[in-house]
Amino acid sequence: MNSLIPNPKSDYALAEPMDESSAPHASFPIQRLVGYLLRFWWVPVLTLALGAGAGAAYVFLKAPAYVSKARMWETVKLRLPDAGLFTEDVQNFLGTQTELLQSATLRELALERLRASTNKVAVPLGKDRQPLPVTIKVAGSAKSSVFMLEASSAQAAYTQAYLNELMLVYLEYKKNIRKEVSGDTLASITEQVQRTERDLKAEQDILMAFQRTNNLSILQQEGAVAGGHLMTLKTRLSDLQLKQRFLQATAAEQEDAGVKATNNLPTPVNLSENGSGPATSATAEHQTAFKELELLKMQRERLSKYLRPKHPKIAHVDNQIDQAEKMLEIYRRQNREQLAASRQEVQLEIDNVLSSINEWTTNVVLANNRIAEADRLKLNVQRVQSVYERLMLLVQNVGISRNIDQETLAVLEYATPARRTFTSEMAALSMSSAGGLGVGLGLILLVALRDDRLTTLREIVEKIGANILGQVPEVTVEPVSGLIPVLDAVDERHAYAESYRSLRSAILFMAPENEKPRVILITSAQPHEGKSTVAANLAKTLAMGGARVVLVDADLRKGTLHKIMGLNREPGLVTLLREPAAFEQVLQTNCLSNLSFISSGSPTSNSGDLLLGKPFSELLSRLRREFDYVLIDSSPIFAADDAASLAPKVDGTLFVVRSRFSRVGPVREALSLLYQRQAKIMGIVVNQADSSARSYYYYKYADYNEPGKVEIEKAES
Repeated sequence: MNSLIPNPKSDYALAEPMDESSAPHASFPIQRLVGYLLRFWWVPVLTLALGAGAGAAYVFLKAPAYVSKARMWETVKLRLPDAGLFTEDVQNFLGTQTELLQSATLRELALERLRASTNKVAVPLGKDRQPLPVTIKVAGSAKSSVFMLEASSAQAAYTQAYLNELMLVYLEYKKNIRKEVSGDTLASITEQVQRTERDLKAEQDILMAFQRTNNLSILQQEGAVAGGHLMTLKTRLSDLQLKQRFLQATAAEQEDAGVKATNNLPTPVNLSENGSGPATSATAEHQTAFKELELLKMQRERLSKYLRPKHPKIAHVDNQIDQAEKMLEIYRRQNREQLAASRQEVQLEIDNVLSSINEWTTNVVLANNRIAEADRLKLNVQRVQSVYERLMLLVQNVGISRNIDQETLAVLEYATPARRTFTSEMAALSMSSAGGLGVGLGLILLVALRDDRLTTLREIVEKIGANILGQVPEVTVEPVSGLIPVLDAVDERHAYAESYRSLRSAILFMAPENEKPRVILITSAQPHEGKSTVAANLAKTLAMGGARVVLVDADLRKGTLHKIMGLNREPGLVTLLREPAAFEQVLQTNCLSNLSFISSGSPTSNSGDLLLGKPFSELLSRLRREFDYVLIDSSPIFAADDAASLAPKVDGTLFVVRSRFSRVGPVREALSLLYQRQAKIMGIVVNQADSSARSYYYYKYADYNEPGKVEIEKAES
């Protein structure tokens, strides 16, 4: 669907279709709803009356309601330290009590108790031969432990007695439930005690059997002795490992000394454990030989400063040095052999100590495992013993609490005498009345939402997007002819007359002098939108302004302008198009000065062919030459193709929209069709606008059209 915006090519045309996505968004106007309420005010009044009537009938047929009230409260109870407490869910306390009091079980118990009582209150029966129903309501008091009970039924005495019996049954029922729960709890705990007692005896038997085969004191002593000896062995192993590392370092130094110079002699090592013996003697001889060699070398160095290398003294010293080095090499070889033997001996001792450590470690682990097993068995006995003692305490507490009254609720006030209440009746009457009113308003709202008829200027602008040239207010229709009388020179319908004068001014001054539309087509989307009435009154208004005007009824199928103007139908336009020479006979000038009229003539079915022919184009050219304005009334857009065929031939088109009658969809489609035919749409004329609407301010001041009254006001001022 397309809507239209002003055409930049012409000052009085509408063109350039818009998609609905880009069209102005129109929200539902409150004014439309208010208008519907003002027009159909009787609908909500009627539905309100029907709803109120239905509510009144319900109240009349409904049985009377009597209400009795009572109060219960949560009492203070002594808490014994050695006794269990019968507890309930605190968070859902009120809801639980409400459900209990309204349950079918307690209601049946209350009825049985009421039947068996001797208070001479019989249980009444309803129409279904069942006990008269009683409605129970429970409500808690703010910041207190008191809650209200309210019972209502159709009999006063029965309501009071029923509420009293229900409270007593409720307290007795809770007491019995507590006894059942405590009995079940006691049985369950007793069964658990017996099971725990059997477990305790079994654990004690296992501990005793272990103690018969394992003396715990001897195991502890053996573990302590084995642990001490194991520590000694580990100390011995540490010493041997240190000695082994020292021997390895000494051997490495001796090997390095054999490669380096003789002055890098390794440090002597004490190979025996007490530092004396052969190892000490060999080391001393080794040191003596090393010192003698050093002295000989120093002596040769001193002699070489004064003597030649082959001097007998130097040769003698060299011979002594060779003997000393050979002796030192012998000592070194002996030392390496001793180190190897010592390392082998130390390694054997380390292996023996490791074997002993493994053996004694196994003994310690076995002893510790037996001690740990004994401790575990003792802990099992203690754990089961603790559980058994707690269960025995629970049995004692449950037994005590079962015989102590722990009921936390009591009756604070028994049921009051039942009194008649009209709360439900008033609520039903109010709800039915409100429902009836809501249905009426909903119907009006539904009609307003589904009705797409154009009612206000704002809706036309928002939904159509077109330029509004004028508004014609709604006037009274003649009861005999069913038509609206055309304007007179002096017309008492001042607002009606001024609206056409405003439309005339809009046409006269909407464009420059050389571009003013002279041949104007007047059409609408559908029949009964008032285009012919607008054409007739606009023609007379232009003529009364001094312009030469000719009004042509181009609706060759169902033209009605001759009736509105009060002139003859034949001969008309059909005759003129077939016989162009009959122009003077067809043109009627007996209506108003400066106003001529050409009726439609006899109805024809080929009006489209006649309007598209050459005679009609020649007629338009002649009328344009002889008259200032040519107004053409055509058929509606969707009634025939005549208006769409005429639109391209005229200077401009006035599109008539009837308020509260024309619909958005057809109007948009009609304007789009005219645009497709290259029509120059001057604007929209709103016909039968609601002059009582708040948005309509035009020409409401009737005293401006009473000359005598105006003169009196001027004189007074």
